[in-house]
Amino acid sequence: MNPFSFATTAQILCESGSAARLGELCRERGARRVLIVTDPGITKLGLLESVLPGFAATEVAYEIFDQVEADPPEAVVMTAVEQGRQLQADLIIGFGGGSSMDVAKLVAFLAHPQCTQQLSDIYGVGNAKGLRLPLIQVPTTAGTGSEVTQIAIITTGETTKMGVVSPVLLPDLAVLDAELTVGLPPAVTAATGIDAMVHAIEAYTSKVKKNPLSDMLAREALRLLAANLDEAVHNGSNREARQAMLLGALLAGQAFANAPVAAVHALAYPLGGHFHIPHGLSNSLVLPAVIEFNASHAAPLYAELAPLVVPDLKPGDDQSLTAQLVEALCQLSPRSGLPNRLRDAGVPEDALPMLARDAMLQQRLLINNPRELTEADALAIYQKAY
Repeated sequence: MNPFSFATTAQILCESGSAARLGELCRERGARRVLIVTDPGITKLGLLESVLPGFAATEVAYEIFDQVEADPPEAVVMTAVEQGRQLQADLIIGFGGGSSMDVAKLVAFLAHPQCTQQLSDIYGVGNAKGLRLPLIQVPTTAGTGSEVTQIAIITTGETTKMGVVSPVLLPDLAVLDAELTVGLPPAVTAATGIDAMVHAIEAYTSKVKKNPLSDMLAREALRLLAANLDEAVHNGSNREARQAMLLGALLAGQAFANAPVAAVHALAYPLGGHFHIPHGLSNSLVLPAVIEFNASHAAPLYAELAPLVVPDLKPGDDQSLTAQLVEALCQLSPRSGLPNRLRDAGVPEDALPMLARDAMLQQRLLINNPRELTEADALAIYQKAY
């Protein structure tokens, strides 16, 4: 066994209906002024309506910042930070998808009264140092796992993204409440669920920091997600399936936070940057082709995961089991009503060389891939996925 360290969110509350107790949970942590970081869709859908009365009942003041965008730019982060400073917030809540939770992490750090660093100072690994405000994360999609990771991804230009990676960003509490995900459209449920499955698969095959804890979490995550995805997509009111998806996404988040993701994500990021394809869908579009590329180096690991995803698995060698895993993953998107080819997602064929060049900028991720990947390999993968 290689030496490893493992870090995650200090406390997890997994209970349907638990978000209604957010005010009480904040008061238990000594908070008096709370900033809730979310997006316009959350307020439009009224997902906070069952949550806010609890703040009045516990005499915790709050403000809502609901201007988070998908792939949030730096300007949105800094506007939220400024609101947190003006409120003199003593606790931050991230309430929504991965973008809202990522912004909440940065607000909790940058709005701390003793913080002297700027956003531009903390991009990269380990550059955010010092204290942050207490942080509670409440995911409303079962996908990103941001509630248990030390990563925040921000859009820094027209098409480029940067990550802030630091243990100081790990939240204090993750609240998993299926009630908040019941109204998710099937396409969003599918894309975020497949995203979480990618997290589990890439963590299990991660070259650099794969470890026994991340392996255990990745396997259980994939089992939960594969067993409940169809039900959550096609019968969205099934709260048991929704709660299982939330837990699966969290476990996958714990896995990849400690055994980082690799080429699937590296090739997915340019798709989001240039064509604004949702992150989970971007992952699903390149996943099968990346697994086929990696099979020469990681087939034994893929073979171990195949029984968790393929219900009617046929006995065979590692290559055969890997091929069955790829086939099952290829069926997830069309079965869920999502496109499964780049051409069907609006990507022009003449953009593939540009995407391959951009993917190679993601060396932070590519170093974790079980097989070394060149720009020519990236182009071939995009072509296969086209």
